[in-house]
Amino acid sequence: QVQLVESGGGSVQPGSALRLSCVVSGIDSRFNAMAWYRGLPGKQREMVARLSRTGVTSYEDPAKGRFTISGDVAKKEIFLQMDTLRPDDTAVYYCNIEITWNSQIWGRGTWVNVSS
Repeated sequence: QVQLVESGGGSVQPGSALRLSCVVSGIDSRFNAMAWYRGLPGKQREMVARLSRTGVTSYEDPAKGRFTISGDVAKKEIFLQMDTLRPDDTAVYYCNIEITWNSQIWGRGTWVNVSS
């Protein structure tokens, strides 16, 4: 049974930092990439950051310069360092496995609430 376990979320003030982690178990397949998505309940999820198996990163425009994705897709572990958090960063953050371009698996998500 595949499990994606996210951790590191919480409630913080604007300007604070958080580090999210995602560890995967129960699957032996090689992944093309892993990524972080975010969204509010009832809203479409958007990709925040992506890390390919070869180490290539990509970011959503609002995250550029503030967020950093790291880890090792081959080891099925990624992190998201989020600095200078803003209220509009508030969302549920989801870990995503891109097994192939048309096959993905999602974690349950971890809440990030940025408010004063």
